[in-house]
Amino acid sequence: MYVIDKIRQEKLLAFALNIGKAMNKTELDRLLRLVAQGDNVAFEEVYLRTKNGVYAFLYTYFHNAADTEDAMQCVYLKIKLNIASYRFGSNASAWILQIAKHHAFNELRRRRKETVSDEMVALHTPETTMVSDGITDVMQRTLTEEEQRIVTLHVLWKYKHREIAEMLDCPIGTITSKYKRAIKKMQQALKEVTE
Repeated sequence: MYVIDKIRQEKLLAFALNIGKAMNKTELDRLLRLVAQGDNVAFEEVYLRTKNGVYAFLYTYFHNAADTEDAMQCVYLKIKLNIASYRFGSNASAWILQIAKHHAFNELRRRRKETVSDEMVALHTPETTMVSDGITDVMQRTLTEEEQRIVTLHVLWKYKHREIAEMLDCPIGTITSKYKRAIKKMQQALKEVTE
């Protein structure tokens, strides 16, 4: 099953990357110039000529038609609203797919945060509150603010070290070592509390 899904995903991605080949690159660039001037017919033409590739590209992130269609609407709205940021003469299809990729990442990140928040509310019982309050106390007593931030982003919000490094504008190696150091500090502090 996994191999079939992987092959399907690769085919969809290859199809998506060919959206610029469905029309001449200069033609897509010309249409985007017209869109920048407020031409809605040109925008409709951009949509008609790129929608299949963008759909296929977004589907590799969302894996279902409903979410992909919602994302399509957002992506084309962003194309229309952000047309001023397009550098005419550059790769128009790459610009469109970049908008789609950023939207997909942001949407998936937002969903992950909502899921974690819902799980945290569900876990908030008197028993778990005592445990989490104890862990929070240990974190505040033993970790620096930066270490607390890194542990919280990684453990609670499920961000990868790479993502945390980008957020905190810090090298990934530094984030990884600070995370490991913070976990060791907490383990030691918790060991002392239980003894």
